[in-house]
Amino acid sequence: MAQRTRSSRSGSKAASPPPPARRRGGRARLLRRLMLAALAGVLLMVLAVLAYRVVNPPGTPYMWMETRRLDAPVAYIWTDAEEVAPVLLRALVAAEDANFCTHWGFDMRAIRAAIASGGRRGASTISQQVVKNVWLWQGRSWPRKALEAMMTPLVEALWPKRRILEVYLNVAEFGDGVFGAEAAARHYFGVAAADLTAVQAARLAAILPDPKDRSAARPSAFVERRAAQIRDGAATIDRDGRAACFQ
Repeated sequence: MAQRTRSSRSGSKAASPPPPARRRGGRARLLRRLMLAALAGVLLMVLAVLAYRVVNPPGTPYMWMETRRLDAPVAYIWTDAEEVAPVLLRALVAAEDANFCTHWGFDMRAIRAAIASGGRRGASTISQQVVKNVWLWQGRSWPRKALEAMMTPLVEALWPKRRILEVYLNVAEFGDGVFGAEAAARHYFGVAAADLTAVQAARLAAILPDPKDRSAARPSAFVERRAAQIRDGAATIDRDGRAACFQ
């Protein structure tokens, strides 16, 4: 009987919780591991951004998804900014991010306007769109938005503005399976991106928010009106200096 009692007491000692010092040590090790993981994640982001400052992206996650959906390669022809008509660069900025040269990745005025409109209008800058298109995924989700918010300042800090715009005009979707200015110019007008006219450039910029349902070659009345506004906007940012950072 005494032996059973001792055994029972011994078992209760074995099941007792660890001392407070041991618990604190375990939490400290977990915290160190989490900090190291976070540091490694930031380092990977920095390396990824630095790499694409000098290396042209071979494709994007969305391009690869579209290749699978279409069961055929997408049209994607990288073209340096020097080989694109300057009027297209101005048209893209006028259409998508008129304050591109003056912000640090986030256009706070556009964000406030989007909030005031109840979310009916977008506020993503060209820099944010580059981050989303090159490294992340489509659709709205808090994890993607968080990563986008972390990576956008890195891109702004480590890339010149002209490089940001160069990558953007090459990875933007201009139609079903059509990516980049060169492929779009050939697809819609049968010319190289370097030979685009002001009207053609404005039409390409006008279809960007909805490239699958709009056509630059056969523009609707809405696209024509939008293209005319973009032409005026492109001329305006050229005159007032808001195109200086990429020209």
